Amino acid sequence: MDQPKIERLLRLMKLLSDNVNYSISELGDKLGMSTRTIYRYIDSFKNAGFAVTKLYSDVYKLSSMPRKSIDIDKLVYFSEEEAYLVNSLIDRLVPSNTLKANLRQKLSAIYSSTSIADYVDSRSNAAHVEQLGIAITQKRKAILKRYESGHSHTVRDRYVEPFSFTSDYVDVWALDLEDGRNKVFKISRIEDVEVSDDCWIYEAKHHKFPCDIFRMSGEYVEHIRLKLSFMARNLLVEEFPMAEKFLKQENGEWILDTNVCSMRGVGRFVSGLSGEIEILEGEGLKTYLTEYFQSSLSSLHASLD
Repeated sequence: MDQPKIERLLRLMKLLSDNVNYSISELGDKLGMSTRTIYRYIDSFKNAGFAVTKLYSDVYKLSSMPRKSIDIDKLVYFSEEEAYLVNSLIDRLVPSNTLKANLRQKLSAIYSSTSIADYVDSRSNAAHVEQLGIAITQKRKAILKRYESGHSHTVRDRYVEPFSFTSDYVDVWALDLEDGRNKVFKISRIEDVEVSDDCWIYEAKHHKFPCDIFRMSGEYVEHIRLKLSFMARNLLVEEFPMAEKFLKQENGEWILDTNVCSMRGVGRFVSGLSGEIEILEGEGLKTYLTEYFQSSLSSLHASLD
């Protein structure tokens, strides 16, 4: 694995603390990361309590350490993707290395003692997660107050039976009692959560759909096979770490061979790197991109008229 995430995070911390002032694009070049990832890491520093100062334009400095000590169980949390990266690093240690077993033991102890609320950065999200966690544990219905739907573009209350979180606690799986369908609700789009006194009545219908490496879920599954340039391969692993399990080299070329649950996730990635990726298999993806580019061109022409 090229420049593991933890190593890049520490190197970024060092560069932000140096006497030399680097722009975001310069930091990206030095660390082999996109500017979006640099900004995301800077936000992580802020959330952890570090004082990050914007000097000018896109130049930032790490000016001070957190004033208060931070509980280790709140710092050492890994989402499913991050856990995969960490485990990959640990697996590289030889079996005889005593650190290998010790690291796994300590990480397991942290995971088992950490509450789900600690996994969420936003305070409001943490409160929602806590209430949804109560509803799930006690098998009760809940009202998602003023939920903003990205599909119907409406804002209204949703009466649901929540039954599971996604691995990163960004979304919650719930049975929508209005239409009887299992759906993924984004926790950040919920204004408030009200736990009902009423218990579940449709537990037998609760069902989670598969989730692909692009974090898309659904019953629809299609196989794709892509040939990626070295740059596209690096960006893929950086943005979607779980993809590394489905990457292999064939005749010096990087090949992604996997199933996807929706064309939206992979479509967004491929459309942004169209010159760096070749679709070897995936008629559904080809159709999606054709329609996507035609729609984009139509919108562009309309705006120019």
